[in-house]
Amino acid sequence: MVVQNFVVDLNKALVFQVGHLGGAYEEWVHQPIVSNEGPRFSENEILEFLTRTVWWAIPVIWLPVVCWFIHNSVQMGLGCPHLALLVVLGIFVWTLLEYSLHRFLFHIKTKTYWGNTLHYLLHGCHHKHPMDGLRLVFPPAATAILLMPFWNLVKLMATPSTAPALFGGGLLGYVMYDCTHYYLHHGQPKTEVPRNLKKYHLNHHFRIHDKGFGITSSLWDKVFGTLPPKMDAKSM
Repeated sequence: MVVQNFVVDLNKALVFQVGHLGGAYEEWVHQPIVSNEGPRFSENEILEFLTRTVWWAIPVIWLPVVCWFIHNSVQMGLGCPHLALLVVLGIFVWTLLEYSLHRFLFHIKTKTYWGNTLHYLLHGCHHKHPMDGLRLVFPPAATAILLMPFWNLVKLMATPSTAPALFGGGLLGYVMYDCTHYYLHHGQPKTEVPRNLKKYHLNHHFRIHDKGFGITSSLWDKVFGTLPPKMDAKSM
């Protein structure tokens, strides 16, 4: 299904075209098109709708779920200090998951038809069209499906009273991540910390896409040696 010297037609639905690029996909997907207008993914209107998400849907949908999980731990007698510690721990664990997913899954190298297609849906579209504001955050339907195995994993690792607070903290970390990610692309930060974070992330998009995998911070890039070159402490 890979076609030699295939040329993607940007005026047509892209998802089922990109697979034909084969080994040329990796180079193509990292040549960004800077436009607020996103591409069409599918000819099917329902599928096209499901790929588009406004950023504010993330906190509106998921913050009540975060509160519900944390409330469950409170109902089971968990005290405030213990509760706060577990929520913070959940956020911390999320930062490692954020880094790991971005580095090892979102940036996996593919060259088969279906490998390219799935990668484009997962993350390639974001690198090709980094300013597409309706495909910057993760679609809630897909998030809901992925939450189930993570919730089951947390239940195996924690007690019945601590699992909801820990999971709620992780989910809160995800909400913070997705909102931060949108802001780094479309916000205009006035203070030094968010301005440097925006510079750090856009460096990943437009200069060195195989370094700088942290979104909410550069912590795990420092730990695992994936800081971009010439990025010292002052620039982060």
